[in-house]
Amino acid sequence: MGALLATFAGKTVPVYGAGIFLCGVICAALRMERSAFRYAGITLTIVLLIAHTQPAWIIAVHRFIEISLGIAVGLLLTVIWPESPAVAS
Repeated sequence: MGALLATFAGKTVPVYGAGIFLCGVICAALRMERSAFRYAGITLTIVLLIAHTQPAWIIAVHRFIEISLGIAVGLLLTVIWPESPAVAS
């Protein structure tokens, strides 16, 4: 969404506000948890508001790859190194 807004609507405060609102509407419509909305807002902020030397599309793709890699590593670590059950004293 950040790449679309930056490309077609520009990088202004009203566009940013509309983007955050749309993220909230989409997350609510899909019945996602609040943490999903928070991460969507953070990602939108990074792509839309922070000045970059590359086009917004490239920043958005890089951000998606970074997040996906982080999730994959986290899942891999939970499989390799499972949490041991707590011992009652």
